[in-house]
Amino acid sequence: MIITNVEGLRDPFVLLDNGVYYLYGTGAYGKGWDNTCWDCYVNDSGSLRGQWKRVQECIYQRPANAEKQFWAPEVHKYNGAYYLLASYHSSATGHRGSSVLKATSPTGPFVEISDGHITPKHWDAIDATLYIAPDGQPWLVFVHEWTCTDDGIGRMVAAKLSCDLSHLISEPVELFRADSPEWTDRRVTDGCFLYTTQDGNLLMIWSNDEADGYSVGIAHSKDGRIDGKWEHEKVPVFKKGTVCDHDGGHGMLFKDTDGKLYMCLHSPDQARPELLERTLILPMHETQCNGRTTLRIEQE
Repeated sequence: MIITNVEGLRDPFVLLDNGVYYLYGTGAYGKGWDNTCWDCYVNDSGSLRGQWKRVQECIYQRPANAEKQFWAPEVHKYNGAYYLLASYHSSATGHRGSSVLKATSPTGPFVEISDGHITPKHWDAIDATLYIAPDGQPWLVFVHEWTCTDDGIGRMVAAKLSCDLSHLISEPVELFRADSPEWTDRRVTDGCFLYTTQDGNLLMIWSNDEADGYSVGIAHSKDGRIDGKWEHEKVPVFKKGTVCDHDGGHGMLFKDTDGKLYMCLHSPDQARPELLERTLILPMHETQCNGRTTLRIEQE
């Protein structure tokens, strides 16, 4: 396990580009839920154990109606450009939603290319991520928040994206509910990220609460389709006590310069003045469980 020097950052997301690691996340949480920003750190040492330095310049142009709650930025390189998918509260709609911004550099400046929120404007819809299907179709996978569902239970949903990633071209499809897995009966769906194993199994890591706090679970697509049937592993892949004494979540997966797979997340979930959120980087490996390929944290 790598405990980085980055403190006070939530929802971490790592991009490796031209040998340089970029770490994006929700910054300034010590100032409250509303006074947040999309932050970026750079590590050009060639090692994940190297120092991460905060980019001092703002990496984005503030969208016109972005009011507060700048959450969960992630950057994907797609067709030669860099796309920032992130959430904010809109003064125009009164809702949190996810948006798409574009830049020619990993450090921006990112400019919004969607018409405000790309997600349904009457929803609270956060934590969007990008998935490219085997046929090349881009999908937006995101959270339909518990704060605006009819029964107070969050959903994970997906919709097709236009080729330029600027708007949805299909209606959102519900993938599963927050209370679907055995390990939780809570209302939260957070931090979705898609991964395809070497033998073609499509899975998703995502976060919810279990008995000991914020955790990361794994869901599997039974038919390999993003809009297919999803089933859940019975226990989280990460929770308090798995590799450390704190809970944590909102994970994502990436490979280092040698092709080694890692998961990063923030821990703990509830920060204290003496213990801020830290970005943890955990080595992962593929393994067989119940006849299918899944992921586990490597025990050191």
